[in-house]
Amino acid sequence: MNLRAFLAKHRIASAVAAPAALGVAAIVAASFAVTSKPASPEYTLTTSVTECREMVTISVAGRNDTPVEGTTAMLLDANGNPLPAALSGDHSSVWVDPVVNAPRDDLAEGEYAAVYIAYPADMSTYEDAVNAGVANTQRVMREISAACPDTKFSIVGYSEGADVVRRVAEGIGNDDPADGYGVVDPDDVLGVVMFADAGRGAGEGPFIGAEDPFANPDGFDQKYQDGTKPISGKGVTTGGDFGALNGKIASFCSEGDLTCAAPENISLLQLAANVGRQINVDDLQRDGLTPATGQDMAFTLGRIAMAAFSDIAANPNWMASDETFLDVLLKVSDPDYKPGVTKAPAKADTIAAEKISPLAYLPQKVFNEIVGLIVTNQNTIPVALSDPYQLTLGPNGTGHHFDYWRDSDAANGKPLTSAEYAAAWLTHLAKQAQAGETVDAKSAPEDSDVTAALAAPTKPATTTTSAAPSTSKTAEPTSSTSKAATSTSKPSTTVESSTVAPSTTTAPPTTTEEPATNQAAAPETTTQAPAPSTTVAPTTTVAPSTTVAPSTTATN
Repeated sequence: MNLRAFLAKHRIASAVAAPAALGVAAIVAASFAVTSKPASPEYTLTTSVTECREMVTISVAGRNDTPVEGTTAMLLDANGNPLPAALSGDHSSVWVDPVVNAPRDDLAEGEYAAVYIAYPADMSTYEDAVNAGVANTQRVMREISAACPDTKFSIVGYSEGADVVRRVAEGIGNDDPADGYGVVDPDDVLGVVMFADAGRGAGEGPFIGAEDPFANPDGFDQKYQDGTKPISGKGVTTGGDFGALNGKIASFCSEGDLTCAAPENISLLQLAANVGRQINVDDLQRDGLTPATGQDMAFTLGRIAMAAFSDIAANPNWMASDETFLDVLLKVSDPDYKPGVTKAPAKADTIAAEKISPLAYLPQKVFNEIVGLIVTNQNTIPVALSDPYQLTLGPNGTGHHFDYWRDSDAANGKPLTSAEYAAAWLTHLAKQAQAGETVDAKSAPEDSDVTAALAAPTKPATTTTSAAPSTSKTAEPTSSTSKAATSTSKPSTTVESSTVAPSTTTAPPTTTEEPATNQAAAPETTTQAPAPSTTVAPTTTVAPSTTVAPSTTATN
C-alpha cells in the first residue's frame, strides 16, 4: 500500500499522527488489594479511532463488566485523548466476547474491531448508570464515524448493557436528519443485538420490525427458530420504537428471565422495580437496611409520593376518573416521568353526575381502588413465591438470565443458541461491509457464517489465574498496527483459582448480574471461567485436570 492509500485508509492527519495512530506497550501494577484503588499506569497501550475498519461492533456489557480507565488500555480520539471505550482484548467479557469477536477471524486483519463501552455499570443508581452508558456510547460512535466516515456499525448489549443499547438504538432510529444526525446515520448501523432487554414489549418477537419478527432479521435468511409463539410477559422498563432501525433489531429474551419477561399484572412488583431504579441497590444489597440505605430509600419514596399528590392535584377531575392511586404511583415512579406531560385520566362510565362535590365520587373511587389492586396484582403472589431472584439469577449461571449461551433446541426447530445466532449474523454483516455491499434483505448466510458462530463461543475472554488475593489480567491488543502483548490490570473482582473435576460442565462466569426486577448481583455467587490455556464454550464439558478460575462479582 503506497503512502497516499495508507493515509486515505487510516484518515491520519499529520497534526495528530504521532499521538493517535499507535500506542506503546506498557506495564501497569501487577495486582491490587481488594479494597485498594488502582494505581496509575506508567504507560498504556492505546489504539486510535483513526485506525479505520470496515465494521466496528459497539459492545456494552452488563453490571460490573466494563473497561476501567487507569487499569484498561483505552481507545483514543483523533487528537490522542482517551475515550470511554476499549478494544476487545484490552477489555474482555466472557459473556459478550463470543458474539462480538466472531467476525474477526473471517475478515482480513484490520478490517473489523469490537469496542467495549466504559460506563458505571453498577446499581448505585440504575438510571444514572444507564444514562451515562448511553452518553458514552453515542460519543464513541460519533468519534469513530467522524474519523472514519465509511465505517459501518453493529451494536451489542447484554443485561444492563442491553438497556443502554436499546436507548441508543431508539435515538439513532428516530433521529431527525434535518440538522444532521446526532450520532450516526441509521444506514450506517447494520444490526443491533440485545440479550435480556429490560425494555422489551409484550408479545414482541426477537426481530423487531422485521418482515418475519419470529424467524430472522431482514437481510439474513438463516432462521433462528420455527414457530411464532412469543415469550410471555414484557420487560420491567418501558421501551419505544426503533424507527429507521426496525428490521435490523435482534432482541433475545428467555422465558423466565424476569428482566425481559416479567408477567403482566404484577403492579406492586413493577412499583418496586421503579423504586429500585432510583435507589442505591449496591449499598442495600451489600449492607442491608442501615440508617444510610434507609434514608436513601425514604427520600426516594417521599419524592415519589409528593410527585403522586402533585400529579393528582394537576388533574381536577381525578376523582371522577378510573385512574387509581396505584396507577398514579406507577406513573410517577418511572424515572422517565415528566410532570405535566400526561393525558387526563379516563372518566368513569359509572358516574354520570357533573360538577358536583368530589365526595360524590368517593364510593366508586374506593371500589375502583380495591378492584384495581386485585386485578393488577393477580400474578404478584405466584411470582414472589417462585423466588424470582433464583429463577432469573440462579447461582453458577443456572438462572434464566444466562440461557442465551445454552438455549439451542435442534429437535424443536432452534439449531443455534441465541449467542451463536447473533455471532453468525454479525459475521455475515461484517463480510458485507468488507465487500462494500448493501445489505440484501434476501441474502442467505454462507456455511462459514454458521461455522464461525459455532466456533466463536469456544474462544472466550482469556483470564490469568492466581492463588493470590489479587490478580493481573493479560490482554492481547486487537489493533492491526500493534501486536505487542500488554499486561493490563483489572480491579480485583476475579480472585483465587480452583481445579474443576473431570467432566465438569462450566458456564461463563457470572460477571454480569441484575436484580430480579432489574439487576442485582448475588453477593457470593461464583462461576467458572476458562484459563488462558483452555478455550471453553458456555456449557462445554471441561477435560480432566483443566484449571479454571471462578469469577466473583464484587459488590463493594
